[in-house]
Amino acid sequence: MLKKKILEITVEKKVSNKKVLHFIKKIKFYLLIFFILSACTSIPKNTKNSCAIFEERYLWYKHTKASYKKWGAPIYLQLAFVKKESDFNWLAKPPRKKLFKVIPFKRPSSSFGYSQAIVGTWEQYKRETNNKYATRARFKDSVDFIGWYVNKTTKILKIPKNDAYRQYLAYYKGWGDYKNYKKDKKAIIYAKSVKDLANDYRKQLTMCQKNLDKNKYIIF
Repeated sequence: MLKKKILEITVEKKVSNKKVLHFIKKIKFYLLIFFILSACTSIPKNTKNSCAIFEERYLWYKHTKASYKKWGAPIYLQLAFVKKESDFNWLAKPPRKKLFKVIPFKRPSSSFGYSQAIVGTWEQYKRETNNKYATRARFKDSVDFIGWYVNKTTKILKIPKNDAYRQYLAYYKGWGDYKNYKKDKKAIIYAKSVKDLANDYRKQLTMCQKNLDKNKYIIF
């Protein structure tokens, strides 16, 4: 009887130890996922320099280059749009309006993520590209969206893909309201800043693009 009890206790301890080990493994796994996601989604230290961005986030170069090859939107233009729209914050949303200048109210639009795409346009993008699992919080999908939008702007409004100023006006105002941009002083100021950003990013890229194209990570 005593031997049987000792055996039962031993078995229980082994089962308990297995559960603890399994639990520890799960914790380690989730921590690993957390750190990977944090590394992939955190804002680069220097968002004003394209070489610094891609040095820190090499996969982002691969994604912007893929978008360029697919849609023809220059890499520097994609970066300028993301910088202006979200400052590379994957969870960016427009600030809430305030009632009586104090009480937080609803947001002015459904803009979200790197590209600040609104829900309706994002859904159109997913339908037209058959990219049904695309998410606005993912950099790869966001720059592909920007490439798609720039390409459609060229088709609809005949604006060259390297014209950062007018392309951003169309991005900000929408294809239908682009014709009224001269009445929107804010849109013009924003578009000029995007043009300057794009020029800076373009000049910087000439200094590092050859190294970036050396396939630093062969698996990607």
